[in-house]
Amino acid sequence: QVQLVESGGGLVQPGGSLRLSCAASRIIFSRAAMGWYRQAPGKQRELVATITSGGSTNYADSVKGRFTISRDNAKNTVYLQMNSLKPDDTAVYYCHVYPPFGSWGQGTQVTVSS
Repeated sequence: QVQLVESGGGLVQPGGSLRLSCAASRIIFSRAAMGWYRQAPGKQRELVATITSGGSTNYADSVKGRFTISRDNAKNTVYLQMNSLKPDDTAVYYCHVYPPFGSWGQGTQVTVSS
């Protein structure tokens, strides 16, 4: 089944930026729609952004205009550029195929705090 390794999280001040990366293996990456998801403490996991195999993107209203999802098929990697970060963006961020199936990676923690 698909293997996913997320990286790039950290502690950032409100208004700051981070770029998350996710390396995928055991899938035909170029044919897969991919998504970034997040789970804040005490909340359900939610979909943040998706990108199709053709590069079309979609975003949750809460991140539209601030986050950008992209992919590099040569590297089997999907990215999430996060700008103008807010404390409400604090969560563990995961990537997965879209729609997701199978197990999840370990995620990467993003903490937005002054």
